[in-house]
Amino acid sequence: MASQTGAIVQQSLNALMGDSSFLPLIQDQRREQAFQSLAAILSTPNKVHKAFLRIALDNGNVERIPAFRIQHNDALGPYKGGIRFHESVNEEEVTNLAALMTLKTALHEVPFGGGKGGVAINPRNFSEKELYSICKKYVQYFSDVLGPDKDIPAPDMGTGEREMDWMMAEYKSINPGSPYLGSFTGKSIINGGSLGRREATGKGVYFTFRYMLHDFLQKNSEWLSGSTNIFAQTALAYKDKPFSIAIQGFGNVGSVTAMEAYNCTALRNRVVAVSDRNVTLYNEDGLDVPALVEYAAAHRGDLPTSNEELNTSGITANVLEREDVLYLNTDVLFLAALEDQIRGDNVGKIQARIIVEGANAPITGEADEALAASGTIIIPDILANAGGVIVSYFEWLQGRETQFYTEEEVYKQLYAKMQKTMNSILPAYFGDPLPLRQNCFVHAVTKLSTVLYRQGKLY
Repeated sequence: MASQTGAIVQQSLNALMGDSSFLPLIQDQRREQAFQSLAAILSTPNKVHKAFLRIALDNGNVERIPAFRIQHNDALGPYKGGIRFHESVNEEEVTNLAALMTLKTALHEVPFGGGKGGVAINPRNFSEKELYSICKKYVQYFSDVLGPDKDIPAPDMGTGEREMDWMMAEYKSINPGSPYLGSFTGKSIINGGSLGRREATGKGVYFTFRYMLHDFLQKNSEWLSGSTNIFAQTALAYKDKPFSIAIQGFGNVGSVTAMEAYNCTALRNRVVAVSDRNVTLYNEDGLDVPALVEYAAAHRGDLPTSNEELNTSGITANVLEREDVLYLNTDVLFLAALEDQIRGDNVGKIQARIIVEGANAPITGEADEALAASGTIIIPDILANAGGVIVSYFEWLQGRETQFYTEEEVYKQLYAKMQKTMNSILPAYFGDPLPLRQNCFVHAVTKLSTVLYRQGKLY
């Protein structure tokens, strides 16, 4: 487990050690031994699977590509987690993401464990035929550990419903006569996928922001106004005020988040900046988000990068450097790109007072502490971007029952589940000095530890 996640888990265990209401039957030396066991279990994966996929390229060459499937913990249910196609994929990164998934499912009470997969490629450098071969080989190499009741992959960065359809078909071919609809989630609708799954993460990311800064704030403003909590004061400063919003990343998560913000009637939002792997686009009066979404859909996910392209598409914006989206003077910054975007060396340039993590681990531990000390509200990945795994759970259920929900039913259940989680977390967050990330981790570690104790795994 990466140092930041491991450190927060250890801090959570330290806080729980002195809580007499937590595991009250374990006392004295047995309690110390149990907490040492918890630290060991939560800081390491159950299983690490690694392979080099043998891929025949279109040019006749053969390439060996590193691939991983990390199974962190299955105390709460089958392993669950996406498969990432990106050139930065490595064992440490995938292990950390698997650990975060374990904590995320525990926090939101989804009956899955934590897993994660990855293939070290840039998918843009491969043809469709080559990507199909990579997906088939991934399932072939890891077929023994995958399955609807073992380990259920889903899309992640660089993958989508197309790749999940290919992988499910290969799983079905390898396991004739066995249940297969629940072997992968994030599939196309015609292949047993769930309505709303593609948009679920982005919608959930925006919902956590809207619920905290509108629904919860409006209902609890009187209580919050009497609080000396630094984060409560930051939230109250925005009561009944408009928000200027910047969004880093305009892929599946960022573009959906941008549309949710653009269309929201509960808050007076102005999406002033978006970015992708090439560029930041800025308009202080607000960007035409639907036009940007339409443009990206027609250009392999890329935003306009020049004044000529902007003029041709009828979009008004200034073209800035890719990294500039992080440093603009906006109220809210959504991080929906890669990990480690805000670090010790650039945290001093961050001006947004509210940051929402649509990506996994986009803020390093050092930067996280600095931002929290200044009263910046950070809605962490473990809370904000769980929409994907929640709706994946709904898809898994639908596949088992072969009865499918409407899109309205999916979103209704998604928001209800995320609202329940936030209602269990936010009072503590605004009532004590701990950052929201720490509150979420304590909640998740409490659930996991209690289950592990009852399963007899602390001895």
